[in-house]
Amino acid sequence: MAQSHKDSVVAWRGYQATTQHGDVVQMMMSAEANEIEMRRDYLKRIVAVTSMLGAQGLPFRGNDESIESTNRGNFVACMELLRKFDPFMQKHNPPSNATYMAPVSQNEMIECCAQEVTSVIVSEITRSKMYSIMADEARDGRSEQLAVCVRYVSEGEVKEHFLALTELMSFDAQSITDKLQEQLQMNGFADIKCVAQTYDGAALMSGPTGGVQARFRRLHPEAIYIHCYAHELNLVLCHTCRAVSEAVELFDLLESVYSFFTTSLVNHHAFKHAQLKLGLATELVQLSNTRWACWLQSINAVLQTLPAIFECLTVTGSPMAIGIKAKLSMFSTIYSLLMFQTLLSITEGLHKLLQKETLDLAEALIGKDAVCDTLKGKRNDAFATEMFERTNALCLTHDIPEPHAKKRQKQRKMADYVCDTNVGSRTELVNSEVFKRDLLFPCLDRMVGELEQRFASVDAGLLKGIQACSPKSENLMNEENLKELAVHYNIDLTTEEVLVARNFLARKADAGYTPQNILAVHNLFSADMFPSLKKVLQVALTVPVSSCSCERSFSALPRLHTWLHQTMGQKRLHNLAVMAIENGIVSQLNDNRVIDRFATLKNRRHSLMLPPTK
Repeated sequence: MAQSHKDSVVAWRGYQATTQHGDVVQMMMSAEANEIEMRRDYLKRIVAVTSMLGAQGLPFRGNDESIESTNRGNFVACMELLRKFDPFMQKHNPPSNATYMAPVSQNEMIECCAQEVTSVIVSEITRSKMYSIMADEARDGRSEQLAVCVRYVSEGEVKEHFLALTELMSFDAQSITDKLQEQLQMNGFADIKCVAQTYDGAALMSGPTGGVQARFRRLHPEAIYIHCYAHELNLVLCHTCRAVSEAVELFDLLESVYSFFTTSLVNHHAFKHAQLKLGLATELVQLSNTRWACWLQSINAVLQTLPAIFECLTVTGSPMAIGIKAKLSMFSTIYSLLMFQTLLSITEGLHKLLQKETLDLAEALIGKDAVCDTLKGKRNDAFATEMFERTNALCLTHDIPEPHAKKRQKQRKMADYVCDTNVGSRTELVNSEVFKRDLLFPCLDRMVGELEQRFASVDAGLLKGIQACSPKSENLMNEENLKELAVHYNIDLTTEEVLVARNFLARKADAGYTPQNILAVHNLFSADMFPSLKKVLQVALTVPVSSCSCERSFSALPRLHTWLHQTMGQKRLHNLAVMAIENGIVSQLNDNRVIDRFATLKNRRHSLMLPPTK
């Protein structure tokens, strides 16, 4: 056979192989693509472990992550657990310089997951075209943290999400305003309409000229200030109790009872034993200046365990126990317990309502008005008589005598004494009429007055505009009120659109469908048919009622920033906070998007990006 023929056969076979498997370059590219795909499959396991630990708020690292260590931390332990049961992990043996399990790589993967979570929120706000901002500050060890949350409407739902946790280096209004503006610019909100801002009532935040809300409004003129309604309700109850001396004494006594039975293990065991004999199982609740639900829980706990408390105080016999029992055995104390149990039970539902993320301002005011009407309805002789009879019945159960007028004693002159309490004359509570006049009615009047005064901080015209969006309002679709709200936010609302909307709602009502809240009206209206009115409704939904989302975000800090992790940097703390607080979004993250972020975060030794497909 001629050499030329042999060469032709070899060339032909080479051509056949090329058509089947591709040329050398294509084969090399294919091999590299397979390697990249394996690296990305490996990284998907790392993303899954990172997402799980971050969403649960669990620590990543161990004190000693060396091979000899028996506790290498949760991250390494989870990866080793996967290797035991995952066939891919058993076969895959990454090079030592590409395990992506080092502390630096952990931080980078945490950052990429947090950025992906934030990007989901940012993209929704961008599509929504308007948002509100909420902020609150809290002490974290030796640093002051500012939590920033946002509220917006997306896909027919009202959403509140955590945006950032940033450290405050200065505590003046301008520094806080600068931090808020910095976060908005970092996330690309500079050109998006901010419709409202919500903080607590501290002068630093709420000051009308130099406070954060005033400075922020110079940058965002449309952003009205909403004093957190949940905080307002706390102030109502706080000021009511401070204004009535019997209330101050009652809650001081409750704090003393709690301290007596919790600071001493002997007293606590005796209290539990007494409850066991009586068939009770209730723990006393500590009071809190910011969580008024605890005050009602504390009163309920004391009333439920009153027999066990009296028995333990009698058996203990210490001077402290004798003094607490003497105060607790007074008719006026029992009356105050039952009275505040009733009054705080009336406001308890409003407390829970104001903490809902989806609550709108109109619905909150309806709840407030309902509480006010209920309190006003209690201001009558029948309720006063009922309270006195309930107190008398409970006192008879525990052998507490009814109050009687005592012989008036001549008041001693106190000029030569140093006193740490009031020494002025006080009306003695001796009968139902006096309890009603000097304790029950003053508390009711103060609570009603505080509720009516404190929940009126929003501009009256804008508030009427928001209420005109609510189907529960008498002024539903009132043109004048709606236009005032629309003008403030530069929305061109026409008379014809409002008229059509009224008829549209009337038709729906005749067909048997009546929307129950502003969100239902918003979702009922088409953006094609009611473009301007739908924007007005969106504004009404976007205005926050409280800053509870910020306060809830601080609950994650004790789990993330423990005393074992005091060296954690602010960047890592922010990223972990985003993952722990927004764990619902973390569970839905796209692995490939996170890996793409990780691959492009910096130059890598090994390629992690797949070549583009033709």
